[in-house]
Amino acid sequence: MTEHAHTPSTAPAASATTPGPAPELFTWEFASDPYPAYAWLREHAPVHRTRLPSGVEAWLVTRYADARQALADPRLSKNPAHHAEPAHAKGKTGIPGERKAELMTHLLNIDPPDHTRLRRLVSKAFTPRRVAEFAPRVQELADGLIDGFAGTGSADLIHEFAFPLPIYAICDLLGVPREDQDDFRDWAGMMIRHGGGPRGGVARSVKKMRGYLADLIHRKRADPGDDLISGLIRASDHGEHLTENEAAAMAFILLFAGFETTVNLIGNGTYALLTHPGQRTRLQDSLAAGETGLLETGVEELLRYDGPVELATWRYATRPLTLGGQDIAPGEPVLVVLAAADRDPARFTDPDTLDLSRRDSQHLGYGHGIHYCLGAPLARLEGQTALATLLTRLPDLSLAADPAELRWRGGLIMRGLRTLPVSFTPVP
Repeated sequence: MTEHAHTPSTAPAASATTPGPAPELFTWEFASDPYPAYAWLREHAPVHRTRLPSGVEAWLVTRYADARQALADPRLSKNPAHHAEPAHAKGKTGIPGERKAELMTHLLNIDPPDHTRLRRLVSKAFTPRRVAEFAPRVQELADGLIDGFAGTGSADLIHEFAFPLPIYAICDLLGVPREDQDDFRDWAGMMIRHGGGPRGGVARSVKKMRGYLADLIHRKRADPGDDLISGLIRASDHGEHLTENEAAAMAFILLFAGFETTVNLIGNGTYALLTHPGQRTRLQDSLAAGETGLLETGVEELLRYDGPVELATWRYATRPLTLGGQDIAPGEPVLVVLAAADRDPARFTDPDTLDLSRRDSQHLGYGHGIHYCLGAPLARLEGQTALATLLTRLPDLSLAADPAELRWRGGLIMRGLRTLPVSFTPVP
């Protein structure tokens, strides 16, 4: 019982004999549905050199096998210092406003042994036990947010549900006091609305967030708690050599990476279910029967089908290497297209079909290798809780807009809806 998506094509159909012109990438039309273009690249130019909107040239890796190899290849560094175009080597994580050196030393921009050291410090916050202990708080957040709009019969699920849920959750995890969390919601909202552009509001929001985190670290050192920032401080005080800049950068990256990916997981996942009514009904029936198996496999399938991260964060060749038949020179950037790899027919049966019961779903949505997403267990918990709560409490939830009219945020790394208007029977 599966369903095919009904989305407009933005690229010519691939042909083994007449490939036609390469599709145009990174346009607004492409952002609304990149999958036909990625299908063309997988067949005709699986490792493709292109000029990005920033003017930087990079290699796009689109096939699953090549993507998996690249994600784990030690010859591809995360450190922007290896980029052959140093003028463009800043802010390469997709994190808005990340241009200052003190924000650059974090898990997305470093290699072993520093990466190993920092990851070990943070991993304690994402153990299965800690995530399981956090489950009641995530459920409380989901219910509280739905309470806020359930009586109206309509909502924008991005701004009223998918966005605030993970921002409040990650603030709790970091140890941001409840009374300060609405400030974080405002700052993060500015960043997610405007991306990494030069707008003054984004720079101001990043500066405020950075300043707040630095102050919070000082306060937690004097009065630690059972939270991630306190844990980082304790590790540093016990000889793990975490500098204050590293601690602030780590908190910043966990905050940003910990919320925007989950915003898109919830938003993209809900949209996919609303546009695949048969799959949505299967999931609702499963939840009504008290079963969780389809929810668990379903979230993995939604991550594969239309995941929150379109391209993995930047990598740079440190030595000559060959990938997908293409020779890549030292200093050249490589971008692994997770969205393309996870629709590769050489790896997945009927890859353009949404099947919530798909068992063989070793998707790359959370990456692969030593940079595999540290927060994946928390993101899964939030995604499962959000979708289950929405479908249970608002059983007749429906899309309140023409899919063709919905707009997607145009960015290089993340893929997500700007808005998701829905309607439902008001619940007292």
